Parts: sequence; structure tokens; C-alpha cells
Amino acid sequence: MEKPLRLDEKDYRLLELLRRDARAPYSRLAEELGISESAVRKRIARLRKLGVIKRFTLEYDLPDEVIALVLVRTQPPIQAPEVSRKIMEHSHVDRVYEVTGEYDIVVIARARSTKDINEIIDYIRSIKGVVGTYTMIVLRSY
Repeated sequence: MEKPLRLDEKDYRLLELLRRDARAPYSRLAEELGISESAVRKRIARLRKLGVIKRFTLEYDLPDEVIALVLVRTQPPIQAPEVSRKIMEHSHVDRVYEVTGEYDIVVIARARSTKDINEIIDYIRSIKGVVGTYTMIVLRSY
């Protein structure tokens, strides 16, 4: 049986600070949390080991980039996690979420053109277990 994940308020605050700026210096994080730099390092290492912090990444905004939200419907016997893993293999896929509702998966894809987005959609539709997609192109983000 898996042990329950135990995070305290400093862990949650640290995650919030890192979400806003993953490159924040440990010294600044320590100051904001009221703990030592070594304690920050230990907390981050622990959160990574536990799988809470999965990766440090970059958020960017290119003026001519096309971002699409692709809703994906699956059908057994192929399970949504298997389809999700296959979708993540595509280089233009940024994030994959399994969700509740009419669709089973939400894909966030980024590409240089609508032609590239169409290629991603074709790729997703070719995956065994995918029975439908619905795509929305992002016009503006905040």
C-alpha cells in the first residue's frame, strides 16, 4: 500500500513560488519561506523524489505560434492512460490531461502553423482507441 503524501504549508508555499518562477534563487526562496537555503534544497530534492515536482520547464509566448486544445474521446478496450502516453510521444504536444466529462483527454499542442496542428490531430486520430476529437485554436491568452 502506498504511503499518503505528507506536505506541510512550507511545501505548498514553495511549490507556489516555484510555479511562478522555477528559476528563483534558493536564497530568495529561503528568505520568502523563512528557512535556510539548505532546507530549501532538501525540500526540493524531497518533492522531486516523491514525484510532486515532475520537471522544471519554461513557459513562453511566441507571437506567431499556434496553440490548440484538442479534446479526445477514447473507447475501450484501449484505456485512456495508454492513449495519453502515446499522445505525449508527439514532439508538438505540450501537456496531456485526463479529464471527466464527454471527452476523456485534453491535449495542449503548440506548433508554428495550423498545418502542423492538423498533423498533430491526424496523429492523435491514428492512435488505437481514439474515437473522436474536437479542436479549439487559442486566439489570446492571459
